Amino acid sequence: MNNIFKVNEAGWDRAARVVAGIALMVLGFSGVIPGTVGIVVGVIGLIPLLTGLIGFCPLYLPFNFSTKKA
Repeated sequence: MNNIFKVNEAGWDRAARVVAGIALMVLGFSGVIPGTVGIVVGVIGLIPLLTGLIGFCPLYLPFNFSTKKA
């Protein structure tokens, strides 16, 4: 249980997630995608943004996967 929040994303993976998260949030919250769908897209954009900022993807754990080299 000691490695549960260990960084498992490489630098390029983190950067891609941050860019994708910001792009989704801009599309959703700026009105480019209107209505409820826009709000949902904006909120979904928080997920890659946060995982990119902290460097940890919980979906990688069950598959014992990591883009970061040891």
